[in-house]
Amino acid sequence: MLELLRIIFSPFAFIYAVIIRVRNYLFDKNIFRVRSVKAKVISVGNITVGGSGKTPTVLMLGNMLKIFNKRIGILSRGYGRRSFGYLLVSNGNEIISKVEQCGDEIILVAEELKVPAAVCEKRAAGAEQLIEDTYVDTIILDDAFQHRWIYRDLDIVLVDQRFLLKVDFVEQNPIPLGMMREPFESLKRADIIILNRKFSEQSEIPAKLKRHFAGKEVFHGYYSSQGIYDVKTQKSFSLEDFRGQKSLVVCGIAKPHSFLKILEQNNIDITNKLLYPDHANYTTAEVQEIRKLFYDANTHSVLTTHKDAVKLKNFRKELDDIDIYYLKIEMKIEEQDKFNKLVLNSLK
Repeated sequence: MLELLRIIFSPFAFIYAVIIRVRNYLFDKNIFRVRSVKAKVISVGNITVGGSGKTPTVLMLGNMLKIFNKRIGILSRGYGRRSFGYLLVSNGNEIISKVEQCGDEIILVAEELKVPAAVCEKRAAGAEQLIEDTYVDTIILDDAFQHRWIYRDLDIVLVDQRFLLKVDFVEQNPIPLGMMREPFESLKRADIIILNRKFSEQSEIPAKLKRHFAGKEVFHGYYSSQGIYDVKTQKSFSLEDFRGQKSLVVCGIAKPHSFLKILEQNNIDITNKLLYPDHANYTTAEVQEIRKLFYDANTHSVLTTHKDAVKLKNFRKELDDIDIYYLKIEMKIEEQDKFNKLVLNSLK
């Protein structure tokens, strides 16, 4: 069905590509004006639809900058939220918004980093308000490569290695035919490119695409499992503790392949699974579906992602009799010291 829809809407991919190129031209020629704010700004983004590792990268950057005593704040659009405009999510000490108001990713980041965080569709206005509210001196923009209205001191772009290897596949076309928000030529705007292999082995950049990476600062990222955590108590366990167990896997992320792969690699039974759309808004209906399959399949526990855990925590009462755990991962950079130095130099 998805492939059929792509074929039907394929003419719109050409129109979309033309609009993107015209828009970028207007920014490049300063016809569209970019606004600066009174803080250093780092953008973390991608050129594809979802699943490239932006959230783990924001967490990695945030932890690194905190070590160097930067007063950081996180600003996101708040994808999937049920609100509009600027909303302060965390003042750095506590979460002051609900997940349905601001989205799952920003709650996850704010809880993990313990720093000010906010959501706003208009990043320049949102950044100015976040600075006024919390006095941060460095802002990390989550998913902002296409949002060019705000000046950034550093543009970091993530490229999913698995996607990169799909040369000549339909995915490497503009949406809605393919999965690309922008063509590979847009990587010329990036200051840093991170090739994210996630849990896979490192591969070479396909020959057809190498020209887009020539002369750029290219780093190699991967995921490191930090263990499995109890959603209710935050008690941690190793993946080995779940080997051989029959679990119900639940997730609502853009590309669940890596999540499923790491579980499978650790001999965790993923036969029973519920895969929801990206940024799934869990309701009583989904919770009842989880309960039914959990008991029907006689599974030991529910295993989910960190993002999904943020929303499933709202159903503690409904899921009180079910043990729910999430896999915690960290983004690692193989050339970490060089990466850190480049980031810090951009903030001087």
